[in-house]
Amino acid sequence: MSKVLVVTSGKGGVGKTTSTAALGAALAKAGKNVVVVDFDVGLRNLDIVMGAERRVVFDMINVIQGDAKLSQALIRDKRVETLSILPASQTRDKDALTSEGVEKVIAELREKFDWVICDSPAGIERGATLAMHHADVAVIVTNPEVSSVRDSDRIIGLLDSKTERATKGERIEKHLLLTRYDPVRAARGDMLKTEDVLEILSIPLLGIIPESAEVLRASNLGTPVVLANPDAAPSRAYADAARRLMGEQVPMTVPGEKTGFLNKLFGRRVA
Repeated sequence: MSKVLVVTSGKGGVGKTTSTAALGAALAKAGKNVVVVDFDVGLRNLDIVMGAERRVVFDMINVIQGDAKLSQALIRDKRVETLSILPASQTRDKDALTSEGVEKVIAELREKFDWVICDSPAGIERGATLAMHHADVAVIVTNPEVSSVRDSDRIIGLLDSKTERATKGERIEKHLLLTRYDPVRAARGDMLKTEDVLEILSIPLLGIIPESAEVLRASNLGTPVVLANPDAAPSRAYADAARRLMGEQVPMTVPGEKTGFLNKLFGRRVA
């Protein structure tokens, strides 16, 4: 059975698009048939991170408005056969996204893929609410800073009230992905500690992505970090997060912190 996953955040610049690409690539490497969908109409970036910007002919708006078939707009990744991207339009505005159009596209993608991963725009505007509306699972991307955590708390409230599952009285499965984490700076008090973020947001922890130049380097190369350098610390963290999404029990680790301490600290709250 296919799953629709939305990668979302309240604040921009937290690593949402790079996380979408990395999780999508990790799931595809694990043998799942995956599509990553860019909902950021007008500010298209997912195709750049995926290295597919020169291959975009049609986009999601073309599909919604009937100018192209879904099969024409989908771009298959050249590195992982089971990974595809549906790009956003760079020339239209967000009003071109309609509820009916998005519903039709998501329904068609569910039939073709195991995982439909929606890269949501930051914040709570139309593109973001449409990206999360049909989701079965949500990954809330948060940096360990007060403003990012506060905005994520607002997004959690929307997921619990405005999604299709919420209107049916069901709860959406939610996970926290903590990005740009530096245990040394956290210990000095320069950023929030993991346990502080968990205490505020009260959702299961999917993964902790360490601060690393490898993530920026991979994005500039147009390659998800899990493909650019599989042995890098953030790549291993994303791969573990993908395994947890698939239901595996994977110990939570962070470079510079003890595994045993983390497992004891987070206990059942680890996704």
